[in-house]
Amino acid sequence: MARARAAAGPDSDRARWEREASKAIGPRAQGGRLPLLVDPPEDPDGDFLERIGFPGEPPYTRGIQPTMYRGRLWTFRQYSGFGTAAATNRRFHFLIEGGQTGLSVAFDLPTQNGYDSDHARAKGEVGRCGVPISTLADMRTLFRGIPLDRATVSMTINATAPILVALLVGVAEESGIPRNRVGGTVQNDILKEYVARGTYIFPPEASLRLTVDLIEFATREMPLWNYISVSGYHMREAGATAVQEVAFTLANAMSYVRAVKERGLDLDAFLPRLSFFFSSDRNFLEEIAKFRAARRLWGTLVRETFGAKSARSAQLRFHTQTAGSSLTAQQPELNVVRTTLEGLAAVLGGTQSLHTNALDEALGLPTEASARLALRTQQILAEESGVPNTVDPLGGAYEIEELTDRIEAGARDYLDRIEAMGGALVAIERGFMAAEIAREAYRVALARERKEEIVVGVNEFTEANPRFGLVSGTGTRGSLGERITPSQERGQIAGVRRWRRERPERACRAALDRLRSATERGENVMPFVLAAVRARATLGEIVGVWREQFGEQPASRAF
Repeated sequence: MARARAAAGPDSDRARWEREASKAIGPRAQGGRLPLLVDPPEDPDGDFLERIGFPGEPPYTRGIQPTMYRGRLWTFRQYSGFGTAAATNRRFHFLIEGGQTGLSVAFDLPTQNGYDSDHARAKGEVGRCGVPISTLADMRTLFRGIPLDRATVSMTINATAPILVALLVGVAEESGIPRNRVGGTVQNDILKEYVARGTYIFPPEASLRLTVDLIEFATREMPLWNYISVSGYHMREAGATAVQEVAFTLANAMSYVRAVKERGLDLDAFLPRLSFFFSSDRNFLEEIAKFRAARRLWGTLVRETFGAKSARSAQLRFHTQTAGSSLTAQQPELNVVRTTLEGLAAVLGGTQSLHTNALDEALGLPTEASARLALRTQQILAEESGVPNTVDPLGGAYEIEELTDRIEAGARDYLDRIEAMGGALVAIERGFMAAEIAREAYRVALARERKEEIVVGVNEFTEANPRFGLVSGTGTRGSLGERITPSQERGQIAGVRRWRRERPERACRAALDRLRSATERGENVMPFVLAAVRARATLGEIVGVWREQFGEQPASRAF
């Protein structure tokens, strides 16, 4: 690949230029993740071209489709979910009317952690960071008026993923849409919860079993459904480097592949619907190279480690979200610039779908105006920038190829260490990944405190920081994001309690008993979860069955 010419002697033109440039730049000449200048490779027609290849062909460095965005643009997604199912449904319709091409659902913390909205532990968190879904009625409301056989749905949910998918299937089938016509993606990536986010419920092995149950069910009965999206995004948000994000994400993915293989599923049937979810952070060139390195490394691992035969099995498909951790409450209008650069990096890196954050997300849930601006940012990238007109515009750029190599090599080193431990599950139990991320997060915090790393408006150029509020597009003081009201929270709680009062209790209890027995016998739980939600069991009641069976995973240094 592209390399700085190390062979040049001390009297060469290259060496002379580097001495003069370093002297002129001073101490900053040693900073950054790239050399001052990267030269062409010694043999531009040899290994260099072989390793970057052609778009749509192994090793997929330049993209998984031969035509990339010339053939089809990426999917425009905006992550939505707040207050109530009705409020989120209105936002969905607003975004679809504005040109969004895929729905992406955020769930509140009680839903993520397996509590109904009226549970004591849900108090004060209902609808705060996502939509509360406790019942089939909530899911009906969430997707009212949305054709589930035409709109693709992405659900960011993990520990309770089997239940949310069952609720979605239940709503679709009530509308006459069979499950084999429901398209979309569920995150269903529980391992990264033990590393970064913490919204796990059960011990890792039990959680992994439920993950594979959903994968097995969807493989056989939901051909348009992507049953897992292995996420590096949340680890990046916790402080991981680009190298760590790639390495730890692929390590987790390898654990899922092995678990699926042990279940007896055909890897060439499973792998084409495994997808990934990455962050696009502030370092523009590094992020572009990161996506290219991840794609090439995964393609190699799939062929060499697992022996997959299908070309589609080796193609890393991924969704990207711009970095929430890069958003600032200070001078929030600057977040538009950050998000635009991060979105452009994702597009240049070859993403299959993209969410662009809204400028006010550091302050609260996005307003309609800020959500529209975030969506328009993607549309400008697609329609006005000209970038989609060329397949892999930066492929072959010396700096990009150098950095792609460097990230791939660093990620391979981490993967070798994790494999030597016994795989991702063992590394997670030992706290290895969490410790590595924490160390990097601490380094960055110190660098920003010392102003070695500048965040505009936060630790430098702060003179224009407003004391509060946002300036809206009309020049007036706007709201600081959306907020759920106390009356909405009370209404949600009342709805869950009414749902329980009005259901046929005996049938519901019988369905939960059958789920309990199936879980004990080690059967795939998905048919029994579907039966339970149709019998009007709540999310919290289904999770309660599993809490009895599996117990809860306590917080510890390892997790």
